[in-house]
Amino acid sequence: MCFHTKQTADAVKLSKRFRTKVPANTDITSDHIVSFTHPSTPVILNSDPTEIQMFHWGLIPGWSKDRDIQKFTLNAKIETLPEKPSFKYSLQNRCLILATGFMEWQWLDAKGKQKQQYLISLPDHEPFAMAGLWNSWLDKTTGEIVDTYTMITTEANKLMSEIHNTKKRMPVILTSKNENEWLSGKEITSFAKCDIELVAEKIL
Repeated sequence: MCFHTKQTADAVKLSKRFRTKVPANTDITSDHIVSFTHPSTPVILNSDPTEIQMFHWGLIPGWSKDRDIQKFTLNAKIETLPEKPSFKYSLQNRCLILATGFMEWQWLDAKGKQKQQYLISLPDHEPFAMAGLWNSWLDKTTGEIVDTYTMITTEANKLMSEIHNTKKRMPVILTSKNENEWLSGKEITSFAKCDIELVAEKIL
């Protein structure tokens, strides 16, 4: 699964890469984004692809009574999305999760007592998009609208199988050519295979 990312591209670079606007005075960069704190990170929604928005990591479905479910909805397996109550009502709510890299740990022994951390990115370290689903949830106790997303994962490719050598999963990373297809609602299963070229660097 994937719980750690980074997004170090500035507003100008993101705007140019994704042909969209970045709201003024929005902090979109971070050297290390940790999902467990449910941070706000930059996304592009299918409902408005003209502007980057900040959504919280960890999807809250409309039927949820509180935010506790977020710790279980950081990732969503592409193979079982239509079956899971947490995600099946958001299948048409597509988003791009923007990043310049993500982190994963390779187990160096059978019990994972020794691990090697890696940063995975594009060869040129340019920003890219991962597939996600989003939802806007109403907190009935406060009246607040909470905007959230989940990151979709798939079976690891060759590189990621060697790095994430326990669960062997990876984010669904989109190419510049199929980002619009994802937002436009193309069949979800067609995005399960990740052919994009990635590089991995050891983090000391």
